[in-house]
Amino acid sequence: MTTDPIDPIDPIDPGERYARNFNTLSRADQEKLGQAHVAVIGLGGLGGGVCEFLARTGVGRLTLVDGDCFDATNLNRQLLSREDVLGNSKAEEAGKRVGLINSGVEVSVHHAFIREDNLADLLEGTDLVVDCLDTIHSRFLLQDAAGSLNIPLVSGAIAGVTGQVTVIFPGDRGFELIYGRPETSGDDPGRGIETRTGNISFCAGFTASLQASETLKILLGKGEVLRNKLLIADLWTNTVEVMDLI
Repeated sequence: MTTDPIDPIDPIDPGERYARNFNTLSRADQEKLGQAHVAVIGLGGLGGGVCEFLARTGVGRLTLVDGDCFDATNLNRQLLSREDVLGNSKAEEAGKRVGLINSGVEVSVHHAFIREDNLADLLEGTDLVVDCLDTIHSRFLLQDAAGSLNIPLVSGAIAGVTGQVTVIFPGDRGFELIYGRPETSGDDPGRGIETRTGNISFCAGFTASLQASETLKILLGKGEVLRNKLLIADLWTNTVEVMDLI
């Protein structure tokens, strides 16, 4: 399902909309973001924040993918969840939210869980994919698909008040360096770690912010990205560690 912008011409002057981006970003940077196409896979605690931040910053096209619907357990942390949308598709609500934030963003909405046989179609034409999934099994599927399509991947994960972020480029060992081989990772494909540890709202927002930051740095060729590195933040202790993975 593809949702066109509310108006093909943004009714708000881009110079005004993005006025507070400038000086941090150049106008050339802003134009480059406007031409970028990013896929956000998983639209829960992390993905809701990521698509919000990318839409506000001015990424021109977003592909939003999630086969799940909101339930009451999402209300504590998922930015897109509200009492009045319980039972609704996360992907469709994400598309509506982006349209309300920035009508100049083209949005493709897919109410679907990722599988080995649908990922190539879901990621077709994208410049970068953001992993906001909640199982290791699905992350390996996404890494393989992104690698085969030659696009970089920004991954985030949270557990309790701990968040982690890494960047994987095509050809990198990526998740294998964090979790081991897929067949030995010990992950239950159907259950995320939050069912055991819980997840707190501010940790989801914090980690989503880091993912959005890495995404923009890659798209614009700015700063230092977390390629072959793993950032781990513990918000109880206010500690952030960046580990070299190779």
